[in-house]
Amino acid sequence: MAISASDVIPLSQARANLSELADQVKAGAEKIITKNGESYVAIIDAQRLDYYHQLERERIHLLLIDDASKGLSDVAAGKTKDAHSTLHAIKRRRAAKVTG
Repeated sequence: MAISASDVIPLSQARANLSELADQVKAGAEKIITKNGESYVAIIDAQRLDYYHQLERERIHLLLIDDASKGLSDVAAGKTKDAHSTLHAIKRRRAAKVTG
């Protein structure tokens, strides 16, 4: 949904017309409230906000699935290291930096 000039409202005007703005938002509009001429907050329908949060959770799940898939591909290709020896090597490098 595109934001038009009529959807950008100064905070002082929003205070005076909050009920009307809420009705417009419930009908499908999104409003940008400005403070000192800069974008400050947005008013959106609660169901749309829930939908946006759901999309973000789904995106996170897809990223986790992608990371797991890459990890499994690394295991299948033999691109793995023993955790104990890797941690030991990291500790040795850190100790060398402190003394060096």
